Amino acid sequence: MKNVKSKITAILVFLAIVILILIAVRIVRGFFPAASQQDHPQRNGGGQQEGSREAGRSGGERTGTAIRIAPVGPGTIENSVILNGDVLSSSQVSIFPLMAGRLIELRVRDGDRINRGQVVAMVDPSRPGDPFFPSPVTSTVSGVALSVPVNTGDTLQTNSVICVVGNLSDLRVETYVPERFSVTVRRFLPARLSFEAMPGETFAAEIDELSPALDPASRTLRIRLRILPGQDGQMDPRILAGMFATVSLVTNSRVDVPVVPREALINTYGTWIVFVVPEESSIARRREVTLGLESETMVEILTGLEYGEQVVIEGQNFLTDGDPVQIVE
Repeated sequence: MKNVKSKITAILVFLAIVILILIAVRIVRGFFPAASQQDHPQRNGGGQQEGSREAGRSGGERTGTAIRIAPVGPGTIENSVILNGDVLSSSQVSIFPLMAGRLIELRVRDGDRINRGQVVAMVDPSRPGDPFFPSPVTSTVSGVALSVPVNTGDTLQTNSVICVVGNLSDLRVETYVPERFSVTVRRFLPARLSFEAMPGETFAAEIDELSPALDPASRTLRIRLRILPGQDGQMDPRILAGMFATVSLVTNSRVDVPVVPREALINTYGTWIVFVVPEESSIARRREVTLGLESETMVEILTGLEYGEQVVIEGQNFLTDGDPVQIVE
């Protein structure tokens, strides 16, 4: 009887172990379905499995960064200094009376044309009870009355200015150059002028006069520029004495040198770099460059680039060496 019970107990234990093993296998397959599929590839089909692998590979590829490029080309580059100046007549002469007295007649107004020797005013130098002897005031130069600061009835002294006569046919722009740029200044150096009254327009000029020494107080060099006539050979009548001028003084220039747009440059810890895209390639390459002259929009490249190479001018801040790119027109 005991033997029978022992056999029955052994069978039950064996069945329990088998059931536990089956349950364990099912649980393992639930946690690792991919392993189960690899053990039985025929259940999913070989084509479907290969398609899944290809899809996984394509999903891992990087998308090219959208960029714009420009070629390295020959160009003219200019270094310039921006200054402020005033438009003056080439000569301005103040007219004074020869005798002190009361101004009894004023014969000119602002803007009148005056000839040399012309009487511009009459002054009565007599005192009460003295004979009346009017004294004429004549202009010593020809030009235009720029300023008439007196009125009839004023009492004048011999140092009183009756009018200021200037030559408006030959205008000058006076400005002051900082000491650090003074060594580059010389006569006939070209410049460009612009005026607030005429936005978007520029006028040619050149240095005509310069002081032989710097002002010790301001450490600046006084220069005067001659405004050049236009293509018709005439001065623009809209430019008037007293106007405020912005002067772009060209201190250095080079012709037919490799230049790139300023926005293509990146400064990394004191080193200038650009990214180029080789011909028939979609990979960006990092390149260190040495800079020369700079203008507001372009920069001269001394070393690191050659004519015709394509430089990235937009999107370069998101690139590293070897990145795939997509060129956008």
